[in-house]
Amino acid sequence: MDRKKLQRHTIIFVAIIVMWLQTYVTYRTSFKLDLENFMQEIILFISPLAFLMFVYGIALFFKTSKVRNRYIVVISLFLTILQYGNVVFYRFYSDFITLPVLFQTNNFGDLGNSVTTLIKWSDIFYFTGLILILVAMKVLPHATTRFEVNQPLRRTYFVFSLAVLLLNLGLAEIERPQLLTRGFDRSILVKNLGAYNYHLYDAFVQSKSHAQRAMANGSELTDVMNYVNANQTTPNKDYYGIAKDRNVIIISLESMQDFVINNKVNGQTITPFLNSLTKDKDTLYYDNFYHQTGLGKTSDAEFIVENSMFGTGRGAVFFTNSGNTYHSMAEQMNQAGYQTSVMHSNNKSFWNRDLMYDALNIKKFYDVESFNVTEQNSANWGLKDIPFMEQSVELMKDIKQPFYTRLLSLSNHFPFISDDEDQFIKPYDSGDKTVDGYFQTVNYTDEAIKVLFQKLKDAGLYDNSIIVMYGDHYGISENHNSAMAKYLDKESITPFDSTKLQQVPFFIHAPGSDLGEKAGSTKHEVSGEIDIRPTLLHLLGIDTSHDLQFGSDLLSKDHENFTILRDGRFITDQYVYTSETCYDTKTGKPTKDANACQPYIKRANEKLEMSDRIINGDLMRFYNHETGQVKE
Repeated sequence: MDRKKLQRHTIIFVAIIVMWLQTYVTYRTSFKLDLENFMQEIILFISPLAFLMFVYGIALFFKTSKVRNRYIVVISLFLTILQYGNVVFYRFYSDFITLPVLFQTNNFGDLGNSVTTLIKWSDIFYFTGLILILVAMKVLPHATTRFEVNQPLRRTYFVFSLAVLLLNLGLAEIERPQLLTRGFDRSILVKNLGAYNYHLYDAFVQSKSHAQRAMANGSELTDVMNYVNANQTTPNKDYYGIAKDRNVIIISLESMQDFVINNKVNGQTITPFLNSLTKDKDTLYYDNFYHQTGLGKTSDAEFIVENSMFGTGRGAVFFTNSGNTYHSMAEQMNQAGYQTSVMHSNNKSFWNRDLMYDALNIKKFYDVESFNVTEQNSANWGLKDIPFMEQSVELMKDIKQPFYTRLLSLSNHFPFISDDEDQFIKPYDSGDKTVDGYFQTVNYTDEAIKVLFQKLKDAGLYDNSIIVMYGDHYGISENHNSAMAKYLDKESITPFDSTKLQQVPFFIHAPGSDLGEKAGSTKHEVSGEIDIRPTLLHLLGIDTSHDLQFGSDLLSKDHENFTILRDGRFITDQYVYTSETCYDTKTGKPTKDANACQPYIKRANEKLEMSDRIINGDLMRFYNHETGQVKE
């Protein structure tokens, strides 16, 4: 190509280089992609290039610079928005956007302070690439006449972009074997493929999932049934049915992590009421219990509790699979004669709850219309926790007993802002507003739980109830590690520390049962949200032998100290596996035996795959819960 024709295409190469460099800088500054060696740095650096060459190279087919430049601007704008969307999303979720998340637009209007808190003035950087491209179009020479690009030149260009892609995939396969078949951790995919190629892979996975459901049949259940049956735990006869016919009240403790329990901030007790329950003779408290949610956060936790299955790894299962057939805990309770409900002072459509609750066979949803919500008693997401607990008990008075109800608290929600009258302790002084305010909102929720217990006693509901409380997901993301390191008196937060911070509190309180005295009030078993359903149903004396569930009864003598997080990390009593490293639980350091975690890695992937297979294929529609067999 002569010099004049080369000038006609200068803007394409400027766009590629500018967006390539901006993308790489964004990877290194905005995402926590732990790079272990120089090869991983090279992979991360080249990963955006093949995609950018291909998408901008399409401009070579246009005959005039006017059309070509419009195309380049549109593509640059789209990539800028996608990149910035990932940055903002990552600041809260420590994860990357998936296609199902993009379709959750009916949630966006309710996000309020959560989004505005995540946006910073310095974010103008993420638009500099687009600005530079626009400037280049004004100042660099370019042709306005029609011209042809010969086919050999185009072929050479796209062959080169394909060669870059193959180089990227080859190096990634060397560094991370079976990358695309072990894709539970999106950060690993982005680190090896780049964000753009990850999104293409994500689109392929979504298409595959839809096809999987369309092509599924009952025969696919056989492997799953064999797996579940082989991992069933036998109920402990000493506790089976100990809470039979009691009302069941389950409380989702919004964003509450376990490090606040029995702890202080600036000499102030953070959770005095919950602390008292850890020593209560009627209470079991699990201090080595983990949330297992993904992008669905609170709704994922609800799904796990109801089904003892993992949510999907690609978005909120409440959105992606609300049309599936399930055999939920609520359905089990319906069959046992309970009145089932959920109480949540937010719009019924938020997180698609109105549709998903129908799929879970929950008979009544007390949404925002069931509560008296005023400007004085609400903040951000809905009712403050104290009036919510008070009004919820009033609703319970009118429900026929025995009942099963779940309460979703709200006050301890990111960005952890509260009114002055609700601040019962002074904030922390790390300089990080999110972390500093967190302790105050957690403390307020603790006070709300105290009010709930008293209101249940006043209403005559307390003695004949079993109260289950769990932290639904983390509150403090990895973006606040500096402030957390200061609070925990550590030099830094390591991947091991970050995984241990996924611990959330779990309480089972059965008044007058002496449950804590019999079993030991504080339990140290490694466990997770997936274990709540089998544990609770066995305490109620409800048979689960035909249930397709992946958790185990925490009071069973067969329970194993092994729990898996949605992204593939796992914890045992000896090891913590995270960031592709096996850590010793006692020392918090990498194990001397690099292969110590290998058997567990295979088991973790298998369990996640089995759960995904049920959900993606909607396999429960082929299952007979009464016989425990595939339907004829």
